[in-house]
Amino acid sequence: YDGPLMLPPEGLLDEAREAAGDMYSAAMRVPKKQERGMALGEANAALRAALTDSETGESRYKESDVQQAIKQVTTEAMRRMLREEGLRSDGRGLDDVRPIRAEASFLPRTHGSALFTRGETQTMAVCTLGGKRDSQLLDDLDGGGNKHFYLQYSFPPSSVGEVGRTGAPGRREIGHGALAEKALRPALPTFESGDWGYVTRVESNITESNGSSSMASVCGGCLAMEDAGVPLRARVAGVAMGLVLPEEGGADEDAIILTDILGSEDALGEMDFKIAGSEEGVTAFQMDIKVEGITIGIMRRALEKAKHGRTHILGEMAKCNPPPRGELAESAPRIVKVPYPQELRAKIIGKGGETIQRIIAEAGVTEMSLDDGVCTIIAPDGTSVDKAVALLKPFTEVPEVGKVYENVMVKKVTPFGAFVEIVQGQDGLIHISDVAVERIDKVEDVLKEGDVVSAVMCVMITEKGQVRLSRKACLPGGDKTVAPAGPSHKELKAAAEKAAATIEIGQEFSGVKVVAVMPYGCFVSLSDGVDGLLHVSQFSEGRNGDARDYVQEGQTVDVVVEGRNDKGKLQLAVRSAFA
Repeated sequence: YDGPLMLPPEGLLDEAREAAGDMYSAAMRVPKKQERGMALGEANAALRAALTDSETGESRYKESDVQQAIKQVTTEAMRRMLREEGLRSDGRGLDDVRPIRAEASFLPRTHGSALFTRGETQTMAVCTLGGKRDSQLLDDLDGGGNKHFYLQYSFPPSSVGEVGRTGAPGRREIGHGALAEKALRPALPTFESGDWGYVTRVESNITESNGSSSMASVCGGCLAMEDAGVPLRARVAGVAMGLVLPEEGGADEDAIILTDILGSEDALGEMDFKIAGSEEGVTAFQMDIKVEGITIGIMRRALEKAKHGRTHILGEMAKCNPPPRGELAESAPRIVKVPYPQELRAKIIGKGGETIQRIIAEAGVTEMSLDDGVCTIIAPDGTSVDKAVALLKPFTEVPEVGKVYENVMVKKVTPFGAFVEIVQGQDGLIHISDVAVERIDKVEDVLKEGDVVSAVMCVMITEKGQVRLSRKACLPGGDKTVAPAGPSHKELKAAAEKAAATIEIGQEFSGVKVVAVMPYGCFVSLSDGVDGLLHVSQFSEGRNGDARDYVQEGQTVDVVVEGRNDKGKLQLAVRSAFA
């Protein structure tokens, strides 16, 4: 704005000082906000009466000029009291913080809560814990994402003694909430690291306001999270600082820095400087100034006084009575992480998600998610968690050589042995030679489909992951010898994939052996654990039928690597006829 300053008409300020100056000075000394407001209202009425024309009954000045004069006279009264007496409207000194009272677990059914009161500013903070699905979805220019900690701030008209419509949060509420959230976030363990598996939401409900409700939200929100059992790195508090600049030509030392400002000091002063942090450092700050700028010297003094004020508030928060619970409330959800072998992921999910959905329904849990070999279970109580873990265990169990499995059911009987289910979805073979101590001619003489075998021992796991069991090993006089432990199926598979990755397209192999024949082709062993598919269409130039009519296991052939399919499997072409 390059135009002239909008000043009250000449003589209006002198007339206002003479008519109501003493009343404004007295009003600014009233400690309580509502009573001070009433006193200021009386001073305003007296001033307006003095400025009213006795003949017309109308004001001799425009309303905008009168409002400007009222603010100027009120500001002068406040500044005069600060400079000459070092006192503020509520009787405090320049560096004093208003009385603080804190109470945790204020709302018994919430996950965490705290009532924080500083003078005539009060917040009722509530902390709610949830699972990954409760995170806040972001949609912004940076691509969006999810927030696992968020603070929402509510400032109803009733907090300042007014009546008004409430609806979606306004710009002020969003800004204050963002400041408090930024102040508290560094104190939280990170969700991504796995140190804290809960999505954490804090709601700050302002029930009364007379200055710096955002910093009260920081204090109340911190105590509410402690009450909910959030393992904070440090306790965080916030304080708002004010400024009254010296008269023109004055030194920086003459500037008045105010700690924990009132609403009137914010409105009539030159600065509202909010700063939050722990005893170790600052986590967030925000500054509103009504002048072109302030000097480094004033800023340094403000930061130093803010540190003293913040330290004092942290000390008062430590006196919270009753203190924060420091552990999960009975009403809070429970989160348990269960590791599982990555290759069993599909087994846990089941066809079309059938298995995992059945566990969720039977256990009564809220959510189950599978990420990088860890199943995260979120449930409303510990009983549901325990039931879900028990239902999940069979799907995460990997067979072990030497382990005994009890009460297993026979699923299928064949001439060479019986297949039994040792854990959910995992079958093993009891060879006919391992069914009984004595020699038997038929498996059916001892075991039938549907029978329950009291105990079997795992004696071998083949390179392909097939489980070999022995009933005989669990009978008196039975052989308990197990196969020596070798590389696991997972290790063998990883080694084979690594070896296959070294084979190049166009690489030739001579005299390699056919290891398996299927109707659509045969598998040829190129090296230990590395097979390639020779499709039936490669056998001859004409149209070929069933591959089993052309080749048998054990034959040899010369091949060349033609390519890889979409799953990375090697595809071969014939260089010479089968031998």
